Amino acid sequence: MASQPNVLLILADDMGFSDIGCYGSEIETPHIDRLATGGVRFSQFYNTARCSPSRASMLTGLHPHQTGIGILTKDDRPHGYPGSLNDDCVTVAEILSAAGYATSLVGKWHLASNIRQVNDAWPTRRGFEHFYGTLAGSCSYFQPASLTRGENNVEAEATQQPNYYYTDAIAQEACAFVREQSQANKPFFMYVAYTAPHWPLQASEEAIAKQAGRYDEGWDVLRARRMQRLRESGLLADAVNDCERDPEEPAWEHAEHKAWEARRMEVYAAQVQRMDEGIGDILATLEQTGQLENTLVFFLSDNGACAEVLPLDGSAEAFIQRRPDLKRLKPRNGRDVQVGNEPAIVPGPEDTYASYGRAWANLSNTPFRLYKRWTHEGGISTPLIVHWPAGGLDKGGIVRSPSQLTDVLPTILEATQTAYPESYRGRDMPKCEGHSLLSALRGGKPAEHPLFWEHTGNAATRHGRWKLVREYPKPWELYDMETDRAETKDVASTNPDKVRELLTQWEAWARRVGVVPWDDVLAGYLADGKSESEAAG
Repeated sequence: MASQPNVLLILADDMGFSDIGCYGSEIETPHIDRLATGGVRFSQFYNTARCSPSRASMLTGLHPHQTGIGILTKDDRPHGYPGSLNDDCVTVAEILSAAGYATSLVGKWHLASNIRQVNDAWPTRRGFEHFYGTLAGSCSYFQPASLTRGENNVEAEATQQPNYYYTDAIAQEACAFVREQSQANKPFFMYVAYTAPHWPLQASEEAIAKQAGRYDEGWDVLRARRMQRLRESGLLADAVNDCERDPEEPAWEHAEHKAWEARRMEVYAAQVQRMDEGIGDILATLEQTGQLENTLVFFLSDNGACAEVLPLDGSAEAFIQRRPDLKRLKPRNGRDVQVGNEPAIVPGPEDTYASYGRAWANLSNTPFRLYKRWTHEGGISTPLIVHWPAGGLDKGGIVRSPSQLTDVLPTILEATQTAYPESYRGRDMPKCEGHSLLSALRGGKPAEHPLFWEHTGNAATRHGRWKLVREYPKPWELYDMETDRAETKDVASTNPDKVRELLTQWEAWARRVGVVPWDDVLAGYLADGKSESEAAG
């Protein structure tokens, strides 16, 4: 087997389970599909339901609550989490840097509560020697706020380039790093963190035109087609029942403003396809420099599809006031920024700030229900593709065993023959929570272990065929994942002993990893005169 491979970790943002071609989508993603053809796909891999917690978990091998990021990056002390990556964890970049790897982050960080002053939660202080990207979460694709190179703000780089587009810039920077490292005599670890296809819906008219007509038949027809492709691909067993359309959304035939609705999804698809084209450029650069064969590549998403409607709460004016990046944004066409999901705002151009809505998110999550922030399958299921030609992987294989983000770091460490440190910078490190997936990637059977989640009161545990899950503040539900992964039939009432057993395990886990009870977080916000929506971020 190959030793000391390069590692390329690619993360999409707010992309649903079935939004790429090799997971059933009508969106053309040939470069990601190529990774799947030559690598391994996972049918039951899970994230943590939200962007910052997922990133923290993936990079540290811990549950997000252990890292200081239980919700997002607001400092909610004393009644919540600090919202920054703490010193009680070590990142994969820190571990590999100490082992002689060159390290790079290109794209979104979103793991520091303070993005104005350099601090110990910035990527350059957490193992990444090279950084080009954004410190904050969502932002304009044409003028990204908090754009940083190293530790210097470089927002002007975007505003001074007439054709700047963040997704393209991420790929260009990644390719430059690959070319640079091809001349060095040491392996590299590169984390490419796209903001695509997170809102706002923004893309060039040329990219959007490639999707013309693709969504005119509506979400019902397209959802059925995705389900059929998923079955034909072998990713989903017949036991996964079709999940009905979200009951809060109308049938397509009853939808108003169909042309506008189709346009929303066209822009979203353009964002996914542009990301795929950038990934193709990175793979081509690896190939041209002779490094693709011995590069371990991961591709996944940080949470399920996003059903958020803009503005999130209140008026567009209030939304802009709470977002300093929008207040100072000056679109190149001279217009004011238009925020909102309404037919008068046709998404795509730089002066629009919209999302694609719940019905299209329901399509993105085919065949699952609920969305980003929930711990039902629609919130936590992600595609995961792993590609490593020199690594002896089960080429074209599908791993069906359940696993989650805490397993990424131990997989990388085993592949690179690097030990997880018992201490780092004079501090004892908690034991890694995950397990290596390398055996499963090579056709073996991974060690079975229980999986756990908690986010804003939504919670779940998965052990073997059983999943216990709660949509806060509703009662716990129980599903048999071997017969009902779409979570259509709650069997909690007929299996009370299993509910008690799994709940006991979940409560013990929550105490051990430092889950702050959501009721306590809410109480703190209400005492400060703030709302539940503010607490959730």
